Amino acid sequence: MTERIVLAYSGGLDTSVAIGWIGEATGAEVIAVAVDVGQGGESLETIRQRALGCGAVEAYVADASDEFANEYCVPTLKANALYQGHYPLVSAISRPVIVKHLVKAAREFGATTVAHGCTGKGNDQVRFEVGIQTLGPDLKCIAPVRDLALTRDKAIAFAEEKGLPIETTKKNPYSIDQNVWGRAVETGYLEDIWNAPTKDIYDYTATPEFPPAPDEVIISFEAGVPVAIDGVKVTPLQAIKELNRRAGAQGVGRIDVVEDRLVGIKSREIYEAPGAMALITAHKHLEDITIEREQARFKATVGQRWAELVYDGQWFSPLKRSLDAFIEDTQKYVSGDIRMTLHGGQAIVNGRRSDTSLYDFSLATYDTGDTFDQSQAKGFIELWGMSAKVASGRDIRVAGK
Repeated sequence: MTERIVLAYSGGLDTSVAIGWIGEATGAEVIAVAVDVGQGGESLETIRQRALGCGAVEAYVADASDEFANEYCVPTLKANALYQGHYPLVSAISRPVIVKHLVKAAREFGATTVAHGCTGKGNDQVRFEVGIQTLGPDLKCIAPVRDLALTRDKAIAFAEEKGLPIETTKKNPYSIDQNVWGRAVETGYLEDIWNAPTKDIYDYTATPEFPPAPDEVIISFEAGVPVAIDGVKVTPLQAIKELNRRAGAQGVGRIDVVEDRLVGIKSREIYEAPGAMALITAHKHLEDITIEREQARFKATVGQRWAELVYDGQWFSPLKRSLDAFIEDTQKYVSGDIRMTLHGGQAIVNGRRSDTSLYDFSLATYDTGDTFDQSQAKGFIELWGMSAKVASGRDIRVAGK
């Protein structure tokens, strides 16, 4: 029986060429797997037909946009996850759902190997292969670009030689990955970290220097999940799309960062994540009034570690699963409304309300109606500072000897 290899297929030049390239290099039949995570562009049917036209024996296509929003974007939102304080894990969270469908297709079509189009320098090779090892430990992994020396020049020559139904003449200087949670751009002149990004880099966001009139939006949450925008019920996918549109029109969510890749190098990345950044900002402000102080402080540490794990390809790891349980527990009372103004590249919160809020007006006010007993503060301060006071006295005593 001829060996079968499942290929993560985007419909672009490299993965289209990889179908025949893998076949010639290994003698195996190739099944192309395309997964829609809200990246837009061509229809799944167009991509499926191209895969077949490029030599795939089967083409598995999956509309996973709602699945991606509910099971991958929402947990990221609940964690307020920003890798290195900047990056909302746009590409990192899409890889596990693609892996899930790759393994499912491998089982369905009797494949023994999974292939992906990643290079040997990036994070995605780790995310794909660690995920595949976890969900399909019996499956092998190959990467044509990394393992079979498939360069872009070779890909263009191969496509032209074989007459493949794929555009080969237009060379985009950037490497772009996008989905409904955001868009990532790298390489080209961006590799000189002194170069400012030019306007042609951006697609999800308008230039914030000349914004339209301010856009006020009310986002409603239930247990940490966005459920309505301006009083209109939405699914998580609809919430992300709506805020991509409205926050994007105001230039919200542009990120220019040099980040630490898992493989040990620093890489300059440009991200656009208008919906993600607006939602994370709103969610964090709602947590500020609904999560108890010590729980909130510890959750910030957990969220940072969660982001690192996911960035490093550990979505299916035991530690990630345990942190998920903690984060989910913190969301019990994160329900209510956040009002924010979107304008000039910023999403600024200016109102919050919740039936489960810990904010007590009578304790917080300095006016009539104040129920806070200020007479207790003096003794509290004495006890709170006792340990540092005793240690300071020792320092003075020892220094004087």
